[in-house]
Formats: sequence, structure tokens, C-alpha cells
Amino acid sequence: MTSYTARTTMSSEKALALHSGSDFFPPRPMLTFSKRTLSVLWLLLFGFWTYHRVLPPGSWSTLEPSAYVSPNTQEILLKCSTLHARPNQLSLASLSRKRTVSDRYEPGTRNMSYLITNATIFTGAKDDDGNLQITNGDLLMVNGIIRALGEDIPRDLLVEIDPRQLTMIKANGSWVTPGLVDINSQLGIFSSPPLRGSDDSDSMKGPVLPWLRSIDGLHTRDNAFELAMAAGVTSAQILPGLSNNIGGQAFVVKLRRTADGSALSMVVDPPQELNSTGGPPTWRHLLQSCSEETRRYGNRMDMMWSLRSAYHEARRVMKAQDAFCAQAEAGIWDTGMDVFPDSLQWEMLVDVLRGKVKVTNDCSEAVDLDNMIRLSNEFGFSLAIFLHASEAYLVPTLVNGSRGGTPAVALSSTNHRHDRESYRGSEFAPAILAAHNLSIIMTTDQPVINSRQLIDEARKAYHFGLTADLALASITSASSNALGLGYRMGMLQEGYDADVVMWNSHPLQIGATPSHVWIDGIRQIPLTKDSGRSTYSTGNGPTEVVDSNNLRMLAPSQPSYLKERQDTVNWDGLPPLRGREEGNRVVFRNVKEVWTRGRNSIDESFVADEEEFGIVIVEKGKIICAGTTDDCIVSGDEPTVDIDIHGGSISPGLLTFGSPLGLEDIASEPSTTDGRLFDALAVDVPSIFHDVGGIVRAFDALMFDTRHARIAYYFGVTIATSSLAKPHHLHESDDSMIWGLSTTFRTNAAHALEPEAIVQTETALHVRITRPRFDVRGPATSVSSQLAILRRLLYGWESRDTDTGLYFRKAAEGVIPLVVEVHNADIMASLIMLRAEVDAKIGGQMRMVFVGATEAWLLAKELSQARVGVILTSLKPVAATWDQRRILPGPPLTNQTALDILLKNGVIVGLGVDYPQMAAETRFHLAQAYQDSISSATAREVYGLATTNLEQLLGVKGIEPSSADLVAFDGGSVFNLSSKAVAIISPQRSQVDML
Repeated sequence: MTSYTARTTMSSEKALALHSGSDFFPPRPMLTFSKRTLSVLWLLLFGFWTYHRVLPPGSWSTLEPSAYVSPNTQEILLKCSTLHARPNQLSLASLSRKRTVSDRYEPGTRNMSYLITNATIFTGAKDDDGNLQITNGDLLMVNGIIRALGEDIPRDLLVEIDPRQLTMIKANGSWVTPGLVDINSQLGIFSSPPLRGSDDSDSMKGPVLPWLRSIDGLHTRDNAFELAMAAGVTSAQILPGLSNNIGGQAFVVKLRRTADGSALSMVVDPPQELNSTGGPPTWRHLLQSCSEETRRYGNRMDMMWSLRSAYHEARRVMKAQDAFCAQAEAGIWDTGMDVFPDSLQWEMLVDVLRGKVKVTNDCSEAVDLDNMIRLSNEFGFSLAIFLHASEAYLVPTLVNGSRGGTPAVALSSTNHRHDRESYRGSEFAPAILAAHNLSIIMTTDQPVINSRQLIDEARKAYHFGLTADLALASITSASSNALGLGYRMGMLQEGYDADVVMWNSHPLQIGATPSHVWIDGIRQIPLTKDSGRSTYSTGNGPTEVVDSNNLRMLAPSQPSYLKERQDTVNWDGLPPLRGREEGNRVVFRNVKEVWTRGRNSIDESFVADEEEFGIVIVEKGKIICAGTTDDCIVSGDEPTVDIDIHGGSISPGLLTFGSPLGLEDIASEPSTTDGRLFDALAVDVPSIFHDVGGIVRAFDALMFDTRHARIAYYFGVTIATSSLAKPHHLHESDDSMIWGLSTTFRTNAAHALEPEAIVQTETALHVRITRPRFDVRGPATSVSSQLAILRRLLYGWESRDTDTGLYFRKAAEGVIPLVVEVHNADIMASLIMLRAEVDAKIGGQMRMVFVGATEAWLLAKELSQARVGVILTSLKPVAATWDQRRILPGPPLTNQTALDILLKNGVIVGLGVDYPQMAAETRFHLAQAYQDSISSATAREVYGLATTNLEQLLGVKGIEPSSADLVAFDGGSVFNLSSKAVAIISPQRSQVDML
């Protein structure tokens, strides 16, 4: 009994030591004993220690309880009883399927019941054979949940519904999918447009911050929510900043605005720490990062130490809790055991160790994936998602070796090579990973790639080899399963949340747009009163009929990239990207159409009839015949290479503009770029320049054979015009006004001395007129000052003995175009008036072009009258700066797009890109533009947006129709997702490059 009493009075620290297996001995008295006495005492002490060492904590309950009892006994025991309770997917799913009313139901909402009939439904669920299900039939939504779907909706369910509260929608075969889920978003915490007062995406307070919560910075009225919903996105994981090794707690939210407008009401299954209504335990979410952005706190060794030390502290807290609860549940109450040993600082990581948290890991390179897997194995927790895992496809076995199950891999399709960690990234990674049975998630990285483009990420993954069902699952069910929410969302099943999207064509078709979007059974698109936003269109009648384009209701066919995928793996992510050169005769068979270059137009040279495709014969890089097999006879006296392009097309090579393509290799690595320019408005240009504006030539900084340029060439972009300007909304940009002279070059050239490598050394003069960035550091030049400086330079008040004076005079006289990056309509209006002033003063005809031009649609008529051209850099705009806040979003929010309005008003329009890695996507942008402007432009006119129009706007002169490159597309035209570039026909180099 004595030993038991001593035990009951132990402190919690001593109990922790016993429970954790550490030795604990009370201080030994300083007495002198004989050897025999000492031996006896030692044996007694050893027996005492052994008895208590091996006594299991559970056996304490058989001993007599202590006299002291904590006043918080019930509260403590309740806490202890839930200590090891983890979310149970099966029980959560069972509860979900039994629901008849959603926990997110808002009484008083009109038309809470919808019956969609005759739809093609991608459920996102798997059948008994593991195949993703697609079914034809009806879908019934009642009280915020899916009550039934399939061919036979039970009549008793329909009888229960008040007919006045039921809206029937005749889908006519339209595709219906679960609402899209974006697992990588900063919607609401990095608002649109971004302002200093609403930037809550990043904390600078240290590398490990698990106590922060993204919900605390969630602005529920962020304009970007509506844009995302219009693209079919119904929920998103809102991640805190990626610049910390542990950035904080993430939350999954539904994007609709709720009745009370709070951030918490948007959260799906709030964790028990925030949920006062009780219920079974649900998953929490955490972001860990080993991205390059965390290097402000040290290198990889520092990162791993910060993570290991944090989890070590969390493990100490967990063991203290376990020891405390073991005593409490045994009725062994020490004096002072009134407070549960919790830690507000480390409680999130304790829950990670207890298996209650879905951990998203922002890690790209193999070394980082390995680090995180070793960390999770060391501390015994599971990883849910590897985000931005650019190199995961190179080490699938490593990823499969993660403790507690293989994490899903989340990627963007083409946004690679902009930093070192993504340099080995590949368009083929999703298909390669899927072949290794890994779960694939496509994501946007909002706001870097805005949430409007989530469906585009799935489309591109499909184009590059991911199967259609996995492509759709990658933005629906795979995402929700990885977040631990697959029991209620991401799929269309009975009892699931009624987050539903109906599309106007197959979702994987370029240009497919949601016609209807429901979140929690409340219709958000078309906009209605219940969506809490402006009403563009309503459908309050008892029946709606959806028009469907049957030809676009099928998934586009898929080109084959098997060889490219294998080459990518064989070359460890960096295949050489040099095709086979053919100088002999090349014959293209099964050609559907041939377009060639006119002086300022795209001309139709050959179009096959419906019964028989044609043939094109090329000798030494020149087309000598294009027509039917009767028109073009292939003689057998020369070596011939035959290429079947399966109803494909041949058309002019594309031109890219807007990014520093060829001027940098890895944007985040200064040693691979041109470096930083002098900002003449912020610092004095060194006197050695003898030029107040510090005019530079991009030609002097050209870098050939970059990965970006090579890949662009492989996708049909044969020419690039590049300046040293970087779009103003990019973090690595600055507020410089004068960006110097652009240059035009061939994307496949190996060096500047190669024949025809340089198309034009000096192409256009580039400036930027804009308000300061929201996060500008230090003084920024006002818009009025920028316009005053531009007026002075164009008036010729700077000596022509300097480059600044010379080239601004040339721009004023119309010798070279003045290309202005500008987004705001008010600044554009000032520039149009300034142009008129300068023309009147010096008698010139200035060639002014606006780049970016988000708000140009507001001035379409005036731009046309002033003969000012526009180069759009986004067809799915968002307000990335305050100057861009008056966007025209396009369908389904507005009937028209900015492109459509500009073309209808006769404005010369070109298409550009912001990032070098996006130059290869020019063909996809053209396909989107074609869908956006069917009513205002022909296919060949749309093709001119990335060829002849750009050349005219930028003043590119070195491309003659007879010597222009042509691209052969297998399986369709540039406007089809089913086609791929297979050859470049080069008259200037007298050869055909077989890609």
C-alpha cells in the first residue's frame, strides 16, 4: 500500500516519464551501508522498480483510487475518451447517405428542388470493377442533397415534393458532373483585385506556424468566388501561405455566399474545435511546404530541422496527454491534475500524429518528396497530398512507399520550368503517374493560375494522355477523396451534397462552359436572387429546356504521345527536344486542309472534300503540290518519307508575344536570366549610359536553345517576339516604365549566328503605364508622372543623340510601334488623347498598341476609331490588379467576351501570354478564341490572332509568305484538342523537322 500511495502522489511529469519508458528514480539518501546491507537494499529497490516498470497502465484501475478527485473530472474524462477518436470514413458515409436534408440547408431558399432529366451523368463513383461510372438518366436534388439518380427515379420521392418548389430541367443529353474541387487555392485570403489590406495569404512570423488558420483571413465577398463558380468550381481547399515550412491550418469551403455571410458557414464539416454542434470527428487540414519560397528561413537542412523539432515538441505533448489520461481513467488523481495538458501552439501537430489531419505537402523535387516521406515515417503520420510534385512521375516507387497509404499527387498540366524545383516537370506526368496507379489531382495554384482554368488543367492532362474518366475525376472525386470528404462531395450519389454542374458540351471540349451550377442544391449559375449576386438571367419557370450541341457532347479524340512520354522518362525529365531533319521529299497523306500565308492574311490553299482527304508533297522544305491524289502524283525516283496525318491540317507557324521567352531559362534563378534593369524613374541611370532613359535592346540578351523555346517549337510556335518586360502583376516584376526594344527570333535556332535565327533585331519600343502594385515597396511613380514623362519623350524633348531620344522619336513618327502594357480603361483613354496630341504636334502617325488591355472592351469603338491595336494576354480574365477590376468575364456570366466585342468593332487584335512556359499553349488559346468569337470571326481570322495580326501590331517585317514556316497537325486542326504537331515545314532551311 505504501508503494501505491507514493505512486498516486507522483507529478504528471513523473507519470509521463514512467509511461514513456524513461527511468525515474527518487534521489538516493547520502548514507553509508555495509556491502551486505547495500546488496539487500539494491535488490529491494530493483524489485520495486521492476514491478512498477512492467505494470501496464491499464492495471492501475484494479488498484485503490486516490482520495483526491479533480473538480474537472467529467470534463477531463470526456476529453480523454475522444483523444484517439479518428474520422471514420465508413460511418461518415453511412450518416451522409441517410440524410434527407443537408446540414447546409438554408430554409426559405426558393426552388430548393430540381429534377434534371435525360442527362449524361459522370458520377465520379466507381463500380464493382473499379471503373468510374457514367450513367444516362435523371438526377433529383431536394433540400440540398441528391435524393436519387439514374433511369428510374422513385415516384414516391416526387410525390413528396411541392410541385411549386420543383424546377424541372430537360438536359437533352447534356453532361452533368459533380462540382469541381480545387485543392490548391487562396480564394478569399488573396482577394481579387489584390489590395494590401486584404492580403492574408502569407505570414512572415516564422518557418513553423501550425497555429495559424486560413479561415481567419477569409474574405467572403471576394469577387473571385463568383468567377470560380462560373467555371464549375464549387469547393476549394483554402491554403495559407506557401512561404513557411508549416504555413498553418487549411479549410475546405463551399464557394457560395451563405445567408449569414460568415467564413465559418462556408466551411465543409468544420472541425470539432470550431463546431459547437457536436457530431462525429471530421478531418482537419494542414499545409506543409518545402518549396523554394521557404528559403527565406534557410536551406533544406534548416527546413527539415524546423519540421523535426516541431514534431518532436508535438510528440512530447502527445505523450504527456496519454500519460495524463492513463492516470485519470485509472482514477489516479495527482494533486494539481485539474487541467488537461494541452498546448494551443502544438495541438494541430498533435492531431497530425494522432491521424486526424489530412496533410497537404507542397514539395516538387525528388529530394523533397523523400524528405517528407522520411519525416512522416519517423514521426508516424500519413501524407494525404503531394502538391506541385513536379518530379513525382520520375520516382513513383518512392511516392508509393509513404507510410499509411500512398498520397495523391496534385499537379498543373503545363506550368513547369519557371523555377528549379519544376524544371523537370512534364506535360506527360499525369498520364505517367496514372500508369503507376497513383491518384492524380489537377489543380490551378490560384491566383498564379486562376480558378477559372481548373477545367482547362484537366483538358490539357487529357490531351497529353490521361484518360477521360481520370481527367474528370482529377478535379472532382480524386480531389474530395484526398481531402477526406469523399463521403459527401466530389461524387454524384444518393445522400451526397447537391454540388452539381451541367455543361453546354462535353467538359473536356475546349470552350465547354457550365450552363448551370448548384452548390448545396442552391442554383448559383445562371445567377439568381438565391445565389446572393446580381441577376444576369433567371429560370424560375417550372420547366427549362437546355440546348445541346450533339457534336460537342462527345469527348474529343486523344492524340498519341506514347513516344514522347517514354522519352521523358528515359531522359529523366529532360529529353533533347530535337527532331529528325528531312531534306528530301516528304509526302503528307490524308490531309484535310492546307492554309498558307498571304501578305497580311491566312489563305486557304486546299480543302479536301468529304469523301477523300488530300495529299501534300514537300521538296526541300517547299510545298510543290497540295490537292487530291489525282492532282499530286508521287513519282518513285526520289527517296520519300510518307507521313499519314489522319485528317489533319497544315497551317502557318505560330508567333508568341508577351513573355520574356528566350531572355531567361528559369525565372526564379537570377543566374539564368538577363538580370534586373535600371528603373530610370526610381534611380539615376549610370552616367556611362549617356542615356537618361537607359534604353536597352532585348536582342543583346537573347538566350537560344532554352527549354521553353524548344517546347514551344514542338507545339507549333516557330517565331517569338520578346521584350525584357515582365507583366506587372507578377511578383518578380517591378514598376519600371521604360522596357526598351523587343526582338524577334526563331524558337528552334541554336544560336544567334545561325542563318535566319534573328528575324528582326529591333521590333518595337515597350513601355508600361500603370498604378503601383498592391505590395510595392518604397516610392512609386504616379500615373500622372508617367504620362507626363511619356508626353515629353514623344514630343522629342530628349536629344536624338541618346537612345531614349532617338527611339521615342521613331515611335512618335510611326517608324516603330509603341507597345504599351496597360489594363485600365481610364489610362487607355488618356493614352489615346496623348497619341492625338503627338500626331498633331509632329505630323506623324503613331502606331500605338495596348498589351494586356483587360478593360479595353469598354473603349472598343474608340480604339477602332483611333486605330489602336490590342494584344490580349488572357481570354479568361481576373482582376489581378486594381487596374483590371472591370473585367468582362464572358459566358456564363456575360453573353459576350472582350475578344468578341473588340473584333466586332473592327479593332486589330492579337493574342499573347504572360509566362514563357505558356508560349507552348498558344494553340490552346487559339482554340478557346475560336469558340469565343464564332459569331464575329472566321476560323482563318482567328488564326491570324497569333500570326498575321501580331506581326502587323508589333511591326514584324522579316516573314515573307513564300518563306514562312508551316506546321503539320496530325488528327485535326490547331483548333482541335485531338490534334498534335508532328512536323515543321521550313522553306528557309530547305527541310522538314520531324517532331
